[in-house]
Amino acid sequence: MTQSLIFDMDGTLFQTDRILELSLEDTFNQLRSIQKWDAETPIDTYREIMGVPLPQVWETLLPHHSEAVREEMNTYFLNSLIENIRNGKGALYPNVVEVFEYLKKNGCSIYIASNGLTEYLKAIVRHYNLDHWVTETFSIQQIPTLDKADLVSHILEKYNIHDAAVVGDRLSDINAAKKNSLTAIGCRFDFAREEEISQADLVIDDLIELNTMIPQMYAN
Repeated sequence: MTQSLIFDMDGTLFQTDRILELSLEDTFNQLRSIQKWDAETPIDTYREIMGVPLPQVWETLLPHHSEAVREEMNTYFLNSLIENIRNGKGALYPNVVEVFEYLKKNGCSIYIASNGLTEYLKAIVRHYNLDHWVTETFSIQQIPTLDKADLVSHILEKYNIHDAAVVGDRLSDINAAKKNSLTAIGCRFDFAREEEISQADLVIDDLIELNTMIPQMYAN
């Protein structure tokens, strides 16, 4: 088997949509309360850009607002997400634990590389005890370029990894794999776009498929 798998978090391991709308609505209600927003909450716009770093999210959602307002809302949103995670309103995707147990039992190292912010990722890892299986979780905040390909490169260098696969639902995950000469496994989950995941080397509809896919990939 391959020795390492690098997973995306949002839309791959964690069902972000369970808390996304709640937290986004909270944030835009805050904007409304300070009279800086008078329209509907742009949930559909956020779903379209899901997977990009949060600074880009707020540039897109609040293109006419000041940087100070964007930063304030980013903090408010992050705190709302963390609170919803702690209150158990989120969920892992089906079979995450089963897949992680299988991979660890068969000698595979597991890492997480996410465009999410550090405190947000810590909240998920702590709530679901992912450290039991995951060697280390990496945030895009650790990379000045905010490029997931560079984040994956950092993981490879830190752990001296030469053979790995990246598992994710968006083009940033696929590009991160290809730019580092790794196998790209696309997840056809909630936020996935067919035109993006079709560029992956392999595509899955359920994480449990990894339990048969990974041994086959490295059988020869």
